Amino acid sequence: MEKNIIQEKMINEFYWFHKHPELSFHEFETTRHIRENLEAAGIRILKLPLETGLVAEIGTGQPPFVGVRCDIDALPVTEETELPYRSEHPGCMHACGHDFHIATILGTAFLLQQREQDIHGTIRLIFQPAEEGPSGALKIVQTGIIDDMDTIFGLHCTPLLDVGTLGFAYGPVMAAVDAFAVTFHGKGTHAAHPEKGIDPIVAAAAFVGAVQTVVSRNMDPFAANLISVTHIAGGNNWNVIPESAFLEGTTRTMTAGKRVRIKQRLTDMAQTVAQTYGVSAEVRWTPGPPALDNDADWGEFAKKVAAEQQFGLAAMAPSLGGEDFAFYYEKVKGFFVYVGTGHSYPNHNPKFQVDPAALYPAAGYMSELAVRAVDKLKDTY
Repeated sequence: MEKNIIQEKMINEFYWFHKHPELSFHEFETTRHIRENLEAAGIRILKLPLETGLVAEIGTGQPPFVGVRCDIDALPVTEETELPYRSEHPGCMHACGHDFHIATILGTAFLLQQREQDIHGTIRLIFQPAEEGPSGALKIVQTGIIDDMDTIFGLHCTPLLDVGTLGFAYGPVMAAVDAFAVTFHGKGTHAAHPEKGIDPIVAAAAFVGAVQTVVSRNMDPFAANLISVTHIAGGNNWNVIPESAFLEGTTRTMTAGKRVRIKQRLTDMAQTVAQTYGVSAEVRWTPGPPALDNDADWGEFAKKVAAEQQFGLAAMAPSLGGEDFAFYYEKVKGFFVYVGTGHSYPNHNPKFQVDPAALYPAAGYMSELAVRAVDKLKDTY
């Protein structure tokens, strides 16, 4: 395909994906549409035990193996843009730019196919389900295709940068994401006679204030750590002290050690508060992805390729947001780059949008990055 044909196709596919968003692990039509595009282009698709998402392969089928990943799911957000290609599914929207990611990696596949004879190794294109949760990256890891990979690259659009600019950050750049839920069990009674019961709401309220001291008093003040209580529920009547009170929230940490520490302190504090107020505490901890730790060497390599392609370069600040691309880093080193898509409302906002003009340059960059990585690695075999 010629450049203008690929460019036009990428834009049209981006429109289609934006119109037809699907939630995590329900990306059936999205997967079907990706598959049809790849099959029509003659790109081979690996047979893997995935209900949604897929992995395609271009090259010799032999090492070195380089991965390029995009995510394909949308969010439970009702779109509020006036775009002519806005979501046709009420309550569901590509509010984080995964439609942009899909179209970019489809374009990457088309460009790589045109130079397949020059690829002295194998490039795997990962269309991953459920990045928004719960952890679709693990579904890809469980297939085993990451096990023999030499490096992997990912991308994410950002409304903080102009079209034509790429963002780079090294080391821990996004946080480990964990969720916690605490239920305080007391003894219900009439609100006029609290002495005849044990009030779990008082314990829950005390815990909300106390748990903030974990970050302010138990963690390095120069390190990025966070505890947010985001949901509280207890009782259903104005004059009844309930049997239990429930709260939940999230923790964010940048290192494995701090992740262990914050979990232990939060758990201990729930039990101590419970003991103090005469209730019992049930703590549930749900681990998410680890911190996203970008490899500095691959980052310098990716930046060099970007500079050669005349992209603007920007330094990105670390974020306490999470990204399940981090699960791949438990198997292989790699780099996650930010693609400027023009200034807009933030990700996850119902008015979020991207400039399609960023699509083709991003595909050109990702395809060149993958080929150059294969060339860099081939001498090690």
